[in-house]
Formats: sequence, structure tokens, C-alpha cells
Amino acid sequence: MRAVAGALLGLLLTAGLSMHLLGTATLPLALVAPMGASAVLLFCVPASPLAQPWSVVGGNTVAALVGVACAKAIGNPLLAAPLAGSLAILVMFLLRCLHPPSGAVALTTVLGGPAVHAAGFGFAFVPVGLNSALIVLVALVFNNLTGRRYPHTQQSMLQNVHATRDPVPTARIGFTKEDMDAALERYGQVLDVSRDDLEAILLETEAQAYGRRFGIVTCGAIMSKDAVTVRPGMPLTDAWRLLRRHGLHALPVLDKAGHVLGVVGQNDFLHHAGLDDYQTLGERLQGLFGHLLGRRGSRPGTVAGIMHRHVKTVEESDPIAELVPLMTNQGLHHIPVVDTRGIFAGVVGHSDLLAALLVNFSKK
Repeated sequence: MRAVAGALLGLLLTAGLSMHLLGTATLPLALVAPMGASAVLLFCVPASPLAQPWSVVGGNTVAALVGVACAKAIGNPLLAAPLAGSLAILVMFLLRCLHPPSGAVALTTVLGGPAVHAAGFGFAFVPVGLNSALIVLVALVFNNLTGRRYPHTQQSMLQNVHATRDPVPTARIGFTKEDMDAALERYGQVLDVSRDDLEAILLETEAQAYGRRFGIVTCGAIMSKDAVTVRPGMPLTDAWRLLRRHGLHALPVLDKAGHVLGVVGQNDFLHHAGLDDYQTLGERLQGLFGHLLGRRGSRPGTVAGIMHRHVKTVEESDPIAELVPLMTNQGLHHIPVVDTRGIFAGVVGHSDLLAALLVNFSKK
């Protein structure tokens, strides 16, 4: 139903705005028919590479330009239409803006009749380019408001967060980006799924296979329940003392209801203190305590001012296989665990995961 509502809203607003901007009351001159097919991709499968903004706007516009050129060069529509469709596909491949409805746009410019032919190359920009830009704008707002990421940019899980040339740990014994590229090249077809989504599916498949082989151990079974936590309003001096007293690298930050608001770690303190690489150890410590205690008699800052707010959490029932890519590939050392209500339940760290893996392997 969400896709239906999005398509209705997208086409309605595109038609209405186009008619208003063009100053026409004639719908066929304000909204081209292939926008219906574009709406299917934009609102039903917004993660598809064929539904991204450049694919929609670029694909439809260049296809219309190709169609007009073929219509002007070849007087026989029976020859001009197939040539326009095939050349539009070629140009879209070259410009990396492949969009299936654009094939219909190319045919429309050839077979659209006197009104389309009279518009000439301007038809590619008004109404085709205008329609495409408007429906993409509606899709951008609608998809993000309904919880779907759009545009769907590539976010590989196999990126080395330490900025070195080594492959991420899971890729050293599993598949690599090069393996995927080679397989896709041998496949020889365009997939209607983004590369990062395909990568995530394969990694999830590996995790499922691991769970079937070694048994399901949940995050709740291995987490530390008596975890040290802080509130966002806690002074930095108190939070720093907690870190040092318990020998921890990070502390979960919770609200009064127990929801995870963020994480504050040693790196956050060091970054807040502005400790540069060229400083000596004494200068670093002096700068750190200067910030913690407040310079010139100022009031010390609070945890909320330096904590990392974008925090990855796992649920108690999640299998520990899901922790492996998070800790190895994304470099996370401590991950908060929540219950089904989203309330903080504990923390799972590297040592917890290693101990669980060791026990499982020793049983096999």
C-alpha cells in the first residue's frame, strides 16, 4: 500500500505542477505516459540502480533527445522507432543512466504525433526532463519520510575502516569485492539490485550458514549484563573517572527510560580535547585535563556534548554471527544490546565474542 500511495502522490503532483509551470490545461502536453513506469521503480523498488535520480532524469532526457534526432533524420516511423529505442539503450549504458521506462520515452518522441514533433529537441527538456525531475523530487521526500533510504547510495560493508590496503577481516577467508566483480562480469546481465544490497545478502547468507553449522548462540547469552552506563547530562570529569576506574574503552549513554542515546569513548574525549599527533605525552595529558576540568574556571562539559550518537545496537535474540562483520569490518569494539522494547540490556564486546567462538569451535 505504501508503494501505491507513493505512486499516486508522485504522479498527481508531477502532473499538477507540470501543468501549473507550463501554463497548460491539456494533460497530454504536461505529463508523458512513461512517467507511470518510472513511478513503479521509484516507489516500489527505490533501492534499484535503475531507479536512482541520475537514471531517471538522465535516462529519460537522453532517450528523448535520441528519439527526436531519429525522428528528424528518418522519415519512416517504422524504421525510426526501433532505431531510437536501441540507440537510447546504448547511450544510457555509456552514460550509466539505464532506466527501462526511457525506452518508452524514445518511442514516444517518434510516435507521439504532430504536437511532439513540433516541440523538437525542446520536448526532451519540457515536459520529459521537467516530469522526471519532479517525480524524483517527490520520491526523494516520500521515501525518506516513510523510512526508505533514497537515493540508495552504495555503502559497501567490505570497506576497511582503518584506511589500510588490507582487506577487511571477513574478506580474508570469505569473498572479496574482487570476487563479486568477477562473478558479476561472468554473469553478463544487469541486476535490478544495487551492488551493496547484493553484498549484504551474500554476507547474511554466510551468517545463516555459520549459524546452521555451529548452532545458534544469541547476543543475550554472551553479553555483559552488569554494564557501566552514563546519562547524557553527566559531567565529563565523572564519565572519564568511570572509564579509567573500570578499565573500559566506551560507555553506553542512556536516557531515563533506558533507551540507548549514544556511546562515549576514549576517542571522543581525546578528540574533544584537541590532542594532536605532534604533542608530547605531557602536553596531551595537560590538554585533556584542561578540557575535563574546564579552562578559565568554566563549567565542565557534559557527555551529551561529545558522545557518538549514531550507534549500532543488536537485540538479545540476534545470533552472534551478526556481530562478526560489525566488529571486524566496521571496527566496533563494544555494541549495546537491547531487548524487544528497545531497552538497554547489556553490552557485548570483542572478548565476549571470542570466548563464545572458542567454546563453539572446541565443541565441534
